Amino acid sequence: MSSVSLIVVIMLISLYVSMSINRYSQDILTGSYESNAVLNDFSNELAEVEQALETYVNYRTFESIDAYYNGCVQVENYLENFQKLPNEEPVLQKEYIVRQLALSFISFSGKAISSRRANSPDDTYYNKSLSCYKVLLNEITALNILLMNHNAGMFMENTESINKISTWSILFFAGFFALILLILYSLVTRIVQPLSEISNVAIRVSKRDFDVPLFNRTTSDEIGNICRAFDRMIVSIKEYINTIWEKARTENQLREREMQMKALYADAQLKAYQSQINPHFLFNTLNTGAQLAMMEGADKTCSFIEQTSDFFRYNIQSNKQEATISEELGLVDNFVYIMKVRFGKRLEFEKNVPDLRFSQLIPVMTLQPLVENCIKHGLQNTTGKVMLKVEEKDGFVQIFVSDNGCGMDETVRSEVLEKARADEIQALSRTDSEKHTGIGLINVFSRLRLYYHRDDIFDIMKGPEGTGTTFLIKVPANV
Repeated sequence: MSSVSLIVVIMLISLYVSMSINRYSQDILTGSYESNAVLNDFSNELAEVEQALETYVNYRTFESIDAYYNGCVQVENYLENFQKLPNEEPVLQKEYIVRQLALSFISFSGKAISSRRANSPDDTYYNKSLSCYKVLLNEITALNILLMNHNAGMFMENTESINKISTWSILFFAGFFALILLILYSLVTRIVQPLSEISNVAIRVSKRDFDVPLFNRTTSDEIGNICRAFDRMIVSIKEYINTIWEKARTENQLREREMQMKALYADAQLKAYQSQINPHFLFNTLNTGAQLAMMEGADKTCSFIEQTSDFFRYNIQSNKQEATISEELGLVDNFVYIMKVRFGKRLEFEKNVPDLRFSQLIPVMTLQPLVENCIKHGLQNTTGKVMLKVEEKDGFVQIFVSDNGCGMDETVRSEVLEKARADEIQALSRTDSEKHTGIGLINVFSRLRLYYHRDDIFDIMKGPEGTGTTFLIKVPANV
């Protein structure tokens, strides 16, 4: 690609040089005798002024006086480019003489015009202007000859310069074409040689000889891309063959371990059945304690044990992955009852739920972790207050769980929501307790997102009074 760019650059330079030579030659040819043409135009303007002077002196017409003044302006414009001071160089000295005579002619003719307009019979200035004009014409002719000779010499010098430039241009273009041929040869060599090497390697690979050296080409051109692709293909073939052998060895090992796995599976089933004995023993023990408390008249203790038994039965024994909102609200009631027994008057729980049955399904253990989180942060104050509100709005069953704690840091809130929507249950960059809480919230929100396949199903906001934290769950009413 760089070689092609070099060729384009050289071609552009050649084109520019060729155009410059042509333009320079044209400028020399057109400018060699430009001074003679300008002097001829100047002489013509003087002749028009002299003619307008004679016409006005003889006939006094308005057109002649207007032509005279316009001609004088043009003559003065030409004189601005003439030599203004005496000079030792013949051409410039002659320009100075012509300029002075022209100014004298304009001065005498102007006075002759003024005398004629005043009806004076004196023709002195008129005669002087005519005499000055004749001398001026002779000097212009002499200046024209001097300029002709000077321009002829300059033309010869410029012609020699053009010949030299043409010679150098021929040499330049010859070198340019030689450089182009060298670059083309280099390009063809760079393309053909790697292709030949690739062809030899391909023949060896086709004969199942994979012990071939890699090209390890680092260039970014097409050949480099082909070589790197060929290297990757050879490496992939070797890896594939090694994988096949490894797979064969692995299959043999798997056959040997199959019987061991069956034995381990049977043992795991046995342990799973045995592990179910412990929850049953716990529930039976709690029920026995509840009956004992009832027999002794300890009604509060009996109610507490029954609520605890129901809570653990829902939490441990349920094999369901989902539950209705009403079932989750019942679990919250059991949990709050247990927490009130533990914390007493330090915990206030406010519940605002319509007297309806909400049959919409949500993942199990969704509301209890949120209530537990609010109790934990609400009790950081003297009195913890937790509020649970359920309402139907805009096609959703909206569940609000709020506390009156210090509120959730915006960084933690953003991190929890981000990880929940990314399905990443990881520890947050906070203290150990905040990490534990963050994981619980991420678990709840992640399960909601996966269950409903949408990200707008949950949110974390400020509390209803501008303090604390509010968790919002929006369950579609038609699920």
